[in-house]
Amino acid sequence: MIPFTKHTLANGLQVIVHEDHHLPVVAVNIWYHVGSKNEAPGRSGLAHLFEHLMFKGAQHQPRGFFEPLQEAGGSLNGSTSADRTNYWCVVPTGAAELALWMEADRMGWLVPALSAERFDTEREVVLNERRQSYENRPYGMSHFALSEAMYPANHPYHWPTIGYPSDLRAATVDDARAFFLRYYHPANASLAIAGDIHTDAALALVERLFGAIPAGPAVAPLAVAPVDAVARRLVLEDRVELPRLYLMWPSPALFSGDDAVLDVTGDIVANGRTSRLYRTLIHDRRRAAELGAGQGSRELGSLFQVVATAAPGVALEELRESVTAELDRLATHGPSDAELERARVQAEASFLYRLQTLGGFGGKADQLNAYNTYTGSPAYFTQDLDRYLRVTAADVKRAVARSLQPDRVTALSVVPPGQVQWALEASTPAVVTT
Repeated sequence: MIPFTKHTLANGLQVIVHEDHHLPVVAVNIWYHVGSKNEAPGRSGLAHLFEHLMFKGAQHQPRGFFEPLQEAGGSLNGSTSADRTNYWCVVPTGAAELALWMEADRMGWLVPALSAERFDTEREVVLNERRQSYENRPYGMSHFALSEAMYPANHPYHWPTIGYPSDLRAATVDDARAFFLRYYHPANASLAIAGDIHTDAALALVERLFGAIPAGPAVAPLAVAPVDAVARRLVLEDRVELPRLYLMWPSPALFSGDDAVLDVTGDIVANGRTSRLYRTLIHDRRRAAELGAGQGSRELGSLFQVVATAAPGVALEELRESVTAELDRLATHGPSDAELERARVQAEASFLYRLQTLGGFGGKADQLNAYNTYTGSPAYFTQDLDRYLRVTAADVKRAVARSLQPDRVTALSVVPPGQVQWALEASTPAVVTT
């Protein structure tokens, strides 16, 4: 448990303060409950674009975020997902007020500084990032293909977080300003301050800097229909050396029933040298070059996936058969006591490891904000860990039998150009919007 004080300003900004005086540093972390899921069809990519724009400065600090905070000895970054956008910095104690002032400036006064020229420049940066990180990276378009296949065109998870190039090029600076005013305001934000700062002083400072920013419009939770779980076989030709198989199932949403159970299942199936598929496909038979599995937890519904890269000369059908057989054994017999204990220990170690870091991605400030944003309680850390420690063999059997059946899986074969013979039989070409 991370001790904290939570206070909500009159404008709706939720403020969480955690005191830790071991080092003379302060972590400032802010989450906006907006991601690519809040975009509209035809206007994808705006949430991620704002991740870039918000580092470029606001009305009272036109130099941008990086230079002033790095000059003060700080480090900073941010990220965007389908469900949220977060920004963090870690600064010496004496620069905490500067960091908070700059956060308030871009929350309350970004729009006056958002010129058409700045918008156009950062849009080109994002388009180049998409080319480098996805279009020109081996296997980089695979998750785009899976999302487009599994979610209908109007579903909030259909389009990629980085957006479609055509949507980004069609967007205007007025579209961006409207999106910002709709979502990036105190009533849709959670601010965590952790480190060498006193709670009363921190809350007074936040009230002074953020209190006058108007609360924006209420953001209602999105409601979506469950995703149809049907068997699909797709093939994507890409500039890769080895064929790779993606098996993906719709699964329970973040913090809902069986979410943690399937996370544990991923470790048992294909994560690490003690996992079942590693032992059979890599160590014993040398049929795979890489393996991985996991529960990709999200608010509106998750995806469980198994990824296997074939060893040279191995067809992907052989890997699919091995994964299917292993999941069938788990659904029938469940994991052993030793497997379950290893998975629990790994989960607990991961939770405890995160407590070692004050700021940054996954640090204590980030955790407080994540739990507050998704559950309404920054204290959810203990409950979250308990979800993993309580997983039983019967839970794993039930979750696998319910969610990970062959008639519910979307299978994507990624193969080198002109080598579709390595793909699963009866696969149809994947659709990827570019």
